[in-house]
Amino acid sequence: MSGSLFHPFWQVLFAGLFFFALWYALRWANWQRLKEKSQQHVFFGAVVFLFFLWNLRVELLPGFYWHLSGMVIVTLMFGWSLAMVAGSLALAGIMLAGLNDWGGWFPSVVLSVLMPASITQVVLGIVRVYVPKHFFVYVLVNAFLAGGLVFVVMASLITSGLVLLDVYSWWDLKHNFLNVTPMMFFPECMLNGWIIAMLVGFKPQWVGTFSDEEYLQGK
Repeated sequence: MSGSLFHPFWQVLFAGLFFFALWYALRWANWQRLKEKSQQHVFFGAVVFLFFLWNLRVELLPGFYWHLSGMVIVTLMFGWSLAMVAGSLALAGIMLAGLNDWGGWFPSVVLSVLMPASITQVVLGIVRVYVPKHFFVYVLVNAFLAGGLVFVVMASLITSGLVLLDVYSWWDLKHNFLNVTPMMFFPECMLNGWIIAMLVGFKPQWVGTFSDEEYLQGK
């Protein structure tokens, strides 16, 4: 999102949220994993994946872009902390490429990186505690359904926020965004679900939150 949409007060609030989350992300991140050269390649490959995915976007309203997220995939692969780092690096690449103004950094990183990664991590934690560990549960709930939930929550937050801040009218958002959300919802679910299904099937060592012992053996 463009920084021109937000009052300086909200820019400061977004900045505070981002730096607070980043401090914990850097502190809790599994840096040991990235000491392995193969895992470094996977991590930076995920950053490049997000960069190109977020380039495939459409401007719904001036300064308001929509694109597939993919943060569910990266969070399941690396956990919340490293997903925060990966998403921030990908967004920095978007800014450096001149595809968004630097004033939109803090709103965009909070809404496109922090919130989706946090929602995915919460869903993963709840499912681990209350739902039997099974391959299909992992893929369907943590990937497919989590991708849809992330989209619904973020669409609701962004729409209500833009209306309350009087950036766009309810009619503008309904006509240009909410009316096409069904076409956005299913691709988000399918993208996250199918990629995670393929990764746990062929490259389970790339998915840090998945374990053969927990989800496959004896099932």
